[in-house]
Amino acid sequence: MSIITRREFLAGATALGAATLIGRPVLAAETASKVKKGTDLVTLGKSGIKSTVLGVGTGTVGGSEQRALGETGFVKLVHHAFDRGIRYIDTAENYGTHELVRAALKGLPRDKIFIQTKIPAKRASQAKETIERYRKELGIEQLDTLLMHAMWVRTWPQDMRPVMDVLLEAKQKGRVRAVGISSHNMPPLEASVDQGDFIDVQLVRINPFGVKAMMDGEPEQVAPLVQKMHKQGRGIIGMKIYGETGFRVKGKDTPESRQKRLDSLKYVLGLGCVDCFTIGFVDPKQIDETLELIEQAQA
Repeated sequence: MSIITRREFLAGATALGAATLIGRPVLAAETASKVKKGTDLVTLGKSGIKSTVLGVGTGTVGGSEQRALGETGFVKLVHHAFDRGIRYIDTAENYGTHELVRAALKGLPRDKIFIQTKIPAKRASQAKETIERYRKELGIEQLDTLLMHAMWVRTWPQDMRPVMDVLLEAKQKGRVRAVGISSHNMPPLEASVDQGDFIDVQLVRINPFGVKAMMDGEPEQVAPLVQKMHKQGRGIIGMKIYGETGFRVKGKDTPESRQKRLDSLKYVLGLGCVDCFTIGFVDPKQIDETLELIEQAQA
């Protein structure tokens, strides 16, 4: 498998963007991405579920930024995304945004939208109740993907087996289309590689900057694992593409911030193993910019 340095990856980027990544290797893409736009439809591995490349996230700073929009502002944001061609909404109980998503879905064609949510349940009985509650909170009969949220330890496949069995049963009964996990540490990410019998879809923190709280590990550690999982037929969804802040400095946007967003999109799309990704937005203009940057990244 070929290796390139981050300097090579960012050839042609701004001096500032390149300087932050010099000398640290990343995997070169094995196959060129066929994606041209953020609204292109992709299939999430063997699950057969289709999503647009870009999704609307609802968990920025634990969902507080999306909740701060209120129902009217959030609905306006999601409907703008839909009008622009985006068909993926990412949510979770921990974000406190289920009811906002339900409100946003009103007036939109359910069969055209991919909805992903996440479950924090640690016990089987709790998981069963939670699945039924989610369907009511979101106002939908079938959850598209349901992920076990934020696995922290390497032993999660053993620790969470009862909950995994509940999720698999829900999938068998048609209450859920696909199941999987998100991880928030390197050991659980490594442990997930051999869990292809359970995981249909994997949510992975990925960007080229490797800043603490943005990634499970360094990019050169994470990327090979993601490529391996993708080869297994797993749907790979990226998160933290823009970190937590959009690379803004003390809340302020700068030309360097925009360049880092573009550099991150180039990196993630160039890996050839991330099917789609979720980014938390609070302003329709941010959606428009990201759609523009994706096209620039693939030009």
